[in-house]
Amino acid sequence: PYYVSINQNVFLEAYLHSSDPNLVLFLDTCVASPTPQNSTAVTYDIIRNGCVRDSTYATYHSSQRHILRFKFNAFQFVQSNPLVYLQCEFVVCRAHDYSSRCYKGCIKRPKREASS
Repeated sequence: PYYVSINQNVFLEAYLHSSDPNLVLFLDTCVASPTPQNSTAVTYDIIRNGCVRDSTYATYHSSQRHILRFKFNAFQFVQSNPLVYLQCEFVVCRAHDYSSRCYKGCIKRPKREASS
């Protein structure tokens, strides 16, 4: 566990352990929930499909492509225990493969049309 106060900055770093210098790390989705399993209906998106959902989220530059640094403000779910579990999904791509997921950034899904 990592203990922080409400609204305190939470700094995170993801590191890809690989000897291949031509790999890029991309944060696709990061979701918080009040339980370790992400099966609960109560979740909070920090970032989803590469789209930032939390206004306190920020990335930090790293000169190395295999290191990803970001932060957000700590929070607590209302009427819940004080624990918050974070589940993040990363994508690994080849550097300079501009057709890969890593270079597409935020992907907004098209809205479905409601039929009569």
